[in-house]
Amino acid sequence: QDQFVESGGALVQAGGSLTLSCVGSRNIFTTYILAWYRQGPGSQRELVAHIAKSGMIRYADFVKGRFTISRDDARYTMYLQMNNLEAEDTAVYFCNRSPAVMTYWGQGAQVTVTS
Repeated sequence: QDQFVESGGALVQAGGSLTLSCVGSRNIFTTYILAWYRQGPGSQRELVAHIAKSGMIRYADFVKGRFTISRDDARYTMYLQMNNLEAEDTAVYFCNRSPAVMTYWGQGAQVTVTS
């Protein structure tokens, strides 16, 4: 069954950096636009960034140049490099297609930023 597995979540101090990884299936990585999403406490899930096979990238406005999305199709892995983290970035981070597919959601990676 196609699904994503996220890793790399941690507790970090404000201003710190973290890199999240996401492993998926060959079927997903060779076909679709991939994306990182996040869901903060009491908030709806929101798009963070997406990346196409062509390399086209789009970021949410709140990223403000702090995050970098990348993908390694040979390893079926996607990354999210996060710098200058803020308390507002505290959330569970998920990866999926863009647009998302319900059955592809994994457990997510918890990122907690302390101020």
